[in-house]
Amino acid sequence: MKVAVFSDTHTNTARMRDAVRREKPDAIIHLGDHDRDTLCLKEEFPEIPLYHVCGNCDFSPTAPTKRVVQLGPVKAFLTHGHLYRVEWSTDSLVYAAMEEGCQIAMYGHTHVPENTEFGGVQILNPGTAGKGIKLTYAMVEIFENGGIACEIRNL
Repeated sequence: MKVAVFSDTHTNTARMRDAVRREKPDAIIHLGDHDRDTLCLKEEFPEIPLYHVCGNCDFSPTAPTKRVVQLGPVKAFLTHGHLYRVEWSTDSLVYAAMEEGCQIAMYGHTHVPENTEFGGVQILNPGTAGKGIKLTYAMVEIFENGGIACEIRNL
């Protein structure tokens, strides 16, 4: 299963849509700021499952602040990250993911890509797809045996 992961688009959706066309993922995740940017994805790619959460720059959000989704054999914890103070440490994020029985924790907010592992939890921040000097997103491959491979890619 291939999953495209975006965050912090801040209304700049053209490159995100181009990446989805190019990657042809089985699912799309948007980690907030701006959650309404997902409307263009729902319209253009209605056949691809889309999971999203809101961020600290989402006013009148259309999505929850966190959610747990099943991606094949893997449970994923999705959040923007601001409520877990990820700008200082991902510890509380990892513990929240562990409490939910998740194997991967995905977040945004910092605009800084991260692909690490701690305590058996894969930690993934796709960076920013909308504002910044270097625009990035992540591709995640979920294997039938529960293996996870993540890669940060340039937009």
